Amino acid sequence: MSNPSLLILAGDGIGPEVMDQVKRIIGWFGYKRDMSFDVSEDLVGGAAYDKHGVPLHDDTMAKAQEVDAVLLGAVGGPAYDDLDFSVKPERGLLRLRKEMDLFANLRPAQCFDALADFSSLKKELVTGLDIMIVRELTSGVYFGEPRGIHIEDNMRVGINTQRYTEAEIERGARAAFEMAMKRGKKLCSMEKANVMESGILWRDVVTEVHADYPEVELSHMYADNGAMQLVRAPKQFDVIYTDNLFGDILSDCAAMLTGSLGMLPSASLGSPMANGRPKAMYEPVHGSAPDITGQEKANPIACILSFAMALRYSFDLGDEATRLEAAIETVLANGARTGDLMGPEGGTPLSTSQMGDVILEALDASIL
Repeated sequence: MSNPSLLILAGDGIGPEVMDQVKRIIGWFGYKRDMSFDVSEDLVGGAAYDKHGVPLHDDTMAKAQEVDAVLLGAVGGPAYDDLDFSVKPERGLLRLRKEMDLFANLRPAQCFDALADFSSLKKELVTGLDIMIVRELTSGVYFGEPRGIHIEDNMRVGINTQRYTEAEIERGARAAFEMAMKRGKKLCSMEKANVMESGILWRDVVTEVHADYPEVELSHMYADNGAMQLVRAPKQFDVIYTDNLFGDILSDCAAMLTGSLGMLPSASLGSPMANGRPKAMYEPVHGSAPDITGQEKANPIACILSFAMALRYSFDLGDEATRLEAAIETVLANGARTGDLMGPEGGTPLSTSQMGDVILEALDASIL
C-alpha cells in the first residue's frame, strides 16, 4: 500500500516559517510512529507570481488534484497590493478551492484552558469553548455571476451576485450534519431568510436534509443575530452551518473568542476521490503577517493543528491527531508561549522553532 500523499504549499510571508515546523512534525511521525507520508512541495500566491507570473501554475493545480491532501501556509503581502485583481496572490487560493471543489470549510474555534485569559470575553464565557463552523466555500456572493464594476449613468457600479443552487446547499448541509453526529448532535443553521431569497432557500433545504438526521437537534438563526450570540454566549453552539460570505465573517468572529488567530486551523473538504478520501486542503486561519516575516516570531501552532486535522479527516489517523493536539495542550499548560500569546506578566517568548522544539519534546514524552 502506498504512503498517503501530501502537497505542501508554504506560500508567502510567515508561511514558510510555520511550515518548517510542520515538516519537523511530519518527520517525527515517520521516525517515531512509522507513519510515512509522500511529501512534495510547490509554490502558491506571491511566491508563484514571482516565478511564473501567476498566483498558481497549472502544473501545481494538477498536483493538488492528485494528492490525498494539500497543506497551505499563507498567501499575500504588501509587495503584491498593486497587482491586477486577476493575479493577486489570493486568486491562487480561490482557484484551489474552486477547481478542487472544496465545498465544506471546517473552522474550529476551540479555547485551550491555558489561554482562556487571552480572549476578549470573560474567562467563564470561553473556558471549554469548542465550536465547529461549517462554511459553504465554492458558491455564494464570492463566485456568483454577474459580477464586476461597470458604468451606469456616468457612475461606477460594483456588482456581486449571491447565488446558491439547492444541490450546493444540500451537500454542505450533509457535511455539517455528519459533523454534528460526531460531536454534540446539535446544529445551528445561519442565514438571512428575513431579507434574502437565497436565505429562504437555504433554510428550506437545510430543514429538508434534517429529515435524514433526526438525532441532530436543528435550529435556525439569522446571521446577524448569530454574530451577536457568538460574543454574548458562545458555548450555546456546537456546529454552525452557514454560507460563504457569512461564514467568512462569523468564523473570524469566533476565532477571536479563543484569544489568538495564531492558534486556529481550518480544513476544506470536497467530494470523495477513488480511494474514498475526500479532496482536502488544510491551512491556518492567520494571514501572511508581513510585519514579522523572517523574524522567527510567528506562532506555528495553527499550521501544526491544520496538519492534525489532516491526520484526522484525510488519513484516518484520529488517535495520532489527538496525540498531536494533546502535545500542544501540554506545552501551553506548561507556559510555552510565542510572542502573540504573551500576557501582561511578560517574560521571554519562544521563537517559532523553539515552539516546534517543545512540541516535539511533548510528542516524545507521549510515547514513553
